[in-house]
Amino acid sequence: MDGSTVCTPRANRCTHQGCFISTEASGNKGDFIYESLMNTAVDIDSLEADSHLDEVWIKEVIKKSGMKLKWSKLKQDKVRENKDAVKRPQGDPALLIPRSPVVAIMGHVDHGKTTLLDQLRKTQVAAMEVGGITQHIGAFLVSLPSGEKITFLDTPGHAAFSAMRARGAQVTDIIILVVAADDGVMKQTVESIQHAKDAQVPIVLAINKCDKAEADPEKAKKELLAYDVVCEDYGGDVQAVHVSALTGDNMMALTEATVALAEMLELKADPTGPVEGTVIESFTDKGRGPVTTAIIQRGTLKKGSILVAGKSWAKVRLMFDENGKTINEACPSMPVGIIGWRDLPSAGDEILEVESEARAREVVDWRKYEQEQEKSKEDLKLIEEKRKEHQEAHQKAREKYGTLPWKERSFIKYKEKKQQQPLKLKEKVERDSDVLPIIIKGDVDGSLEAILNIMDTYDASHECELELVHFGVGDISENDVKLAETFNGVIYGFNVNASNVIQQSAAKKGVKIKLHKIIYRLIEDVQEELSSRLPCAVEEHIIGEASILATFSITEGKKKIPVAGCRVQKGQLEKQKKFKLIRNGHVIWKGSLISLKHHKDDISVIKTGMDCGLSLDEEKIEFKVGDGIVCYEEKEVPAKTSWDPGF
Repeated sequence: MDGSTVCTPRANRCTHQGCFISTEASGNKGDFIYESLMNTAVDIDSLEADSHLDEVWIKEVIKKSGMKLKWSKLKQDKVRENKDAVKRPQGDPALLIPRSPVVAIMGHVDHGKTTLLDQLRKTQVAAMEVGGITQHIGAFLVSLPSGEKITFLDTPGHAAFSAMRARGAQVTDIIILVVAADDGVMKQTVESIQHAKDAQVPIVLAINKCDKAEADPEKAKKELLAYDVVCEDYGGDVQAVHVSALTGDNMMALTEATVALAEMLELKADPTGPVEGTVIESFTDKGRGPVTTAIIQRGTLKKGSILVAGKSWAKVRLMFDENGKTINEACPSMPVGIIGWRDLPSAGDEILEVESEARAREVVDWRKYEQEQEKSKEDLKLIEEKRKEHQEAHQKAREKYGTLPWKERSFIKYKEKKQQQPLKLKEKVERDSDVLPIIIKGDVDGSLEAILNIMDTYDASHECELELVHFGVGDISENDVKLAETFNGVIYGFNVNASNVIQQSAAKKGVKIKLHKIIYRLIEDVQEELSSRLPCAVEEHIIGEASILATFSITEGKKKIPVAGCRVQKGQLEKQKKFKLIRNGHVIWKGSLISLKHHKDDISVIKTGMDCGLSLDEEKIEFKVGDGIVCYEEKEVPAKTSWDPGF
């Protein structure tokens, strides 16, 4: 211990190297430090609560207090060694061999990309799609007549699924941008172009629906110029192919353009060494457990390989291709289904092969530890922010009550505490109507991610708060129903099932289960549910309008009542309805009539072109010639949420 050892005189701890003075054992108070220093050369009067003592005086205090001196070192947190798995360095260029290109089909919804892909691989996938929109990313290997092979990523083309498209672009070599010849460039087309630019992936332009009478391919090409997509016809380097996905026209030209671009890119990969790849999709299969679709980018995947992806690991038990056929190995650029995962990795996770199960567990443990450390840092940050808020609130409270007598201070605190008492049942119901708790279950990780990304755009919390209680992959379970019952929420399922038992249980508990097969239909359902929880808007429906031609007053008892002589200009005036007085375009009164007469007869309705006299329920209002009288009724109209998810 060096000479700079310090200790605060009012404390019983020396923070340097864990020096600790036990006052509890001796029964002494903290003031014994001052008493012990009385007969030393230390200037007692100069000491403050946070003054530091040198080591020599610390020893003197301990000696005079009759205590024993014991030094101990502060426990230091051990720094864990980084056990993460990383990609291996680039290998010998001589080991690289040509590989198939990985191609993503992107474009606006309904521009025909699913039908285009169906034509390319000659299957009936498009016929199985609901509403013509692909619901999650899949990967397919297509063998062309020329012998070339192309791996296609089937990415959703809707604006709401931009996150999934971006993930697809990260593993692609070429993007086929589908633009409808009759629609031209749409908002989602622009987003697809941006994803391609961000990922620095070249584009092949497929101008679809050229078989339509209203097709205008040149217009589409010109519109693309504004987004730096310059076709070869206009002096650029983007190949444009006019196709019809419906009839299959010019499909061969499109594949040839894709293969030609792939040859120019000179795509190569190393088929040796540990496997590297990317998870394209992940889901849980009842019979097979966690399953992933992956693109192999380096090495050759074989049965028995040990893989790590995110915070999950696998020993490959089974591999299958896009047709469900079992395969023994998967080479670079090849899409493959992998079974054997201990947990479900997330779509977009990097796949790395490690040497053993022990090493895989070590990597996963390290990644979980890192995540916990990050969470701890975030929690500490939040705690510090809350502490500051509490201190500021406490300081304001002290300033607020500081000058008040204790009786007034106690009374104000009592009133504030009363306001914070639990809500009454009626108030609680009203408050609950301003919150929509939801539970979301999806068929695969990618679909769930797309839905959650749309939910993140919710910006109408001032109208109704959207509370995500729980989300997950798999069918709706009894636990989901219990959660929904507890939070008075709604369960939304996408491409999942709810058994009869579950549906009956939900019906008994008053829980709504809403199942969908199209993502944007699910979002529309959420919008409708949000809207149903908003208070109805009141709209005014005009029944009739009249203009004031003369003013006079009549005497009833001792009162003088102003009367307006009017002529109905439009519609009719109904005495039982509501009225308003308009002057110079401004409403100066709203209310009811106490009298409506035609000549000397009391009437309830007076029609267009007829004259009448009327008086208001507000005696202080003065009529002026030229004022307008409007008869109207108020109708409650269901409110609609202002949230616009983007479609």
